[in-house]
Order: sequence, then C-alpha cells, then structure tokens
Amino acid sequence: MVQTTPKTLSLQLPHELALRVTREQFAVLAAANRELRLERTATGELIVNPPTGGNTGHRNLSITGQLSVWFEANDTQGIAFDSSTGFELPNGANRSPDAAWVSQARWDGLTPEQQDSFIPLCPDFVVELRSKNDTLKNLRAKMEEYRENGAKLGWLIDPKNKRVEIYRPGQAVEVLENPSHLSGETVLPGFSLSLKRVWP
Repeated sequence: MVQTTPKTLSLQLPHELALRVTREQFAVLAAANRELRLERTATGELIVNPPTGGNTGHRNLSITGQLSVWFEANDTQGIAFDSSTGFELPNGANRSPDAAWVSQARWDGLTPEQQDSFIPLCPDFVVELRSKNDTLKNLRAKMEEYRENGAKLGWLIDPKNKRVEIYRPGQAVEVLENPSHLSGETVLPGFSLSLKRVWP
C-alpha cells in the first residue's frame, strides 16, 4: 500500500473573518505549523503571524542576543525566551512575545510538563518589536493584555518612528523618543538594551 503525503494548502483569512479555535485545537494547529507564529486571543480567535522580513529578523536577533548575554550572567534570577516560545496567559490567550523573561521562583513553580508546553503564565518581562505590517493599535492592545495578566515590565519597540513605549503595572505608559538604551529596571537588574542595531 502506497502512502501519500497530504497536499499543503495556504489559507488566506480576510481581516473581517475571525476563525475561533479551542485551546486543544490551537495546540494541534501550532504543533502542525511550527514555521508560523500562531497566537490565540482570550476569546479564541486565531492569529496567524507569517515569518518576518529580514530587517525585523535582524533587529529581533539583536534584542534576544543582548537579553541572552545578560541571562547567561544572571541565570539564577530567571529564564529568558525567544520569539518561538508560547505562553498561555491567565485570561486564556496564547501569546508569543518577541522576547520574554520569567523569574526563577515562578519558573520553578511549574511542573516539568508545564515547562515543556505552552507556559501557563504571563512573563514578568516582555518585548514586542513592531514589524513593517504590524499596527500600533494591535500591538498596544497586546501590551495592555500582558500588563493586565501580570507583566511587570513591557517594551513596545517601534523602529519606524524610533519610539519605545514602556508598560508597567499601575502606571501610565511612558513614551521615549529615540532612546539609545533601555533599562531592565528592578525587573532585570543590570540589563541595558542598546538600540544601536534596532533603529534603522
């Protein structure tokens, strides 16, 4: 008996059409489509994020690379993650920030199974890097969602306008125009992100 491989088809979803999936369906879709960055809103709406372009990929590498260097020197404080990591937030949404970090105590509170699947918590620190096709409205909503679900520090980095929006719990969003560095503050003590390779 000859086995055939199913033909792969591309699905184009119009913006006005929302495709909703359960947590279980999302897990199956994500496992079958590892080349895509899939996310799921708290209401179950599926979001398909195609691979980034070269400039965004280069900028994201700079951000995650700098976070990785800091993490290696401070590896007892927590765990750092890249953009391929999925988190299941307390509100039920599945998100994949461009970079993230979780404190050691919170990470150690997870079972090995939880650590090896969609991580069932909101990171303490998140970064979203605006790409060419991202809208600020959608990214701001995502940053607010992180903050509402427990993030202690979030950076929305907008290379197009050389602007950073900083999200902290219980505070107004701070906007920095063309900063050269960002501080990890008390959440990531000693971490300083250089934006030299992030700005166009």
